[in-house]
Amino acid sequence: MTHVTDPMDYQLQVQGAACIIRLPVSFTVLKAAAFKQWFQTLHEHYPQVNCMVLDLSETTFIDSSGIGALVICRRLCQTRSRQLVLRDVSAQVMMALSVTDLNQIFTIDNSAATQSIPVSQAARTQLLGAHPSVSSKPKRLMDVVGAIVGLGIIGILFVPIAIAIKLDSNGPIFFGQVRCSWMGKRFRIWKFRSMVSNAEALKRQVKNQLEGPLFKNENDPRITPVGRFCAKLA
Repeated sequence: MTHVTDPMDYQLQVQGAACIIRLPVSFTVLKAAAFKQWFQTLHEHYPQVNCMVLDLSETTFIDSSGIGALVICRRLCQTRSRQLVLRDVSAQVMMALSVTDLNQIFTIDNSAATQSIPVSQAARTQLLGAHPSVSSKPKRLMDVVGAIVGLGIIGILFVPIAIAIKLDSNGPIFFGQVRCSWMGKRFRIWKFRSMVSNAEALKRQVKNQLEGPLFKNENDPRITPVGRFCAKLA
């Protein structure tokens, strides 16, 4: 049985265990944001589906929000143990995926003619919208010199800051935290501890002044005096 509908400029076709969605010509920020929410509801409306197919044959323009939406859709399919396939990806979209090597991450069902598209450094810069200074040698030299000077200043302040943190409150000098990077890959960062040692346990007692997954409180009582001083310097 085949069921076809046209919500939000997307052509949907469900055939057995496959859900085929044809994306619009332009897949940018507004459409991408709406698509992510709609894509999530499809998993609940069609529990028999085990393969989500995104048809990009007509999509000739995609921005960073559109790329991000594809990544989120892939992650959602992984959590539901479903396969996500990008079908008939246009040359323009394939080039955008190649910029960040996402063409090697996604399962792509394409003709041999568009399977591999070489992307020059100039094309990568243009697609990413990078400023011309990125390839400037004087700018690169300034970055290196600035980094060396910055590391020198940090090296001088390292010992007194570490002593101040240790004298200010009980606990370790450094704080480690796991964060997510490209494609949800987790890594651990280390920084000077600016809060009390049991800050995570006290988090529920502090009001979040932001909405969503982010957390911030301008007068967070967990911040130590030294931590507040260092935050002002930063």
